Amino acid sequence: MIGAGKSECLIVTGMPGAGKSTVTRLAAELLPRAARLDGDVVNRLVVSGRVWALGEPADEAARQVDLCNRNLSALAANFADAGFTPLIDWIIPDRRQLDTFLDLLAPRPVLFVVLAPGIEACRYRNTVRDPDEQFFFEGYDDLDAAMKHELGDVGWWFDTSGLTAKESAARIVEEADRRAITSAEK
Repeated sequence: MIGAGKSECLIVTGMPGAGKSTVTRLAAELLPRAARLDGDVVNRLVVSGRVWALGEPADEAARQVDLCNRNLSALAANFADAGFTPLIDWIIPDRRQLDTFLDLLAPRPVLFVVLAPGIEACRYRNTVRDPDEQFFFEGYDDLDAAMKHELGDVGWWFDTSGLTAKESAARIVEEADRRAITSAEK
């Protein structure tokens, strides 16, 4: 079970609509001491000059994604060192970005969960969100292929398509320390 005093950091990723925000919030509530770190919230700390991750200019978008990754890692390290289990909610599309987290969070254990309910489930879940929370994304096929190619052998690819968010969160809390181990820890 995560949160049992091992100071591990949990990263939950997946495509838009996979359930990252809901599941990380519910999982954090199940733990005795936890902090939920939302990459979208950290990214929006940039008020002036913010460029969306897929926006233009591309070099500035990449620089701001790297900045967000470093900020998320610093926050997670601080919470872990203070005895809280940090749960990072952020789209990590490739191995380079995951390696950044692993490097910056070392020597703390990092658990990596990819919520993988499938493209159609992600699209459907987006339609039933509160309208202010909806995110219309046209790149599901490309992102799915890239994540599987880059990250398919890392952590726990968790098909949540047949589970409620509460069931998914409970399973993550109970099983992530066994199933979501990064290759750096194997």
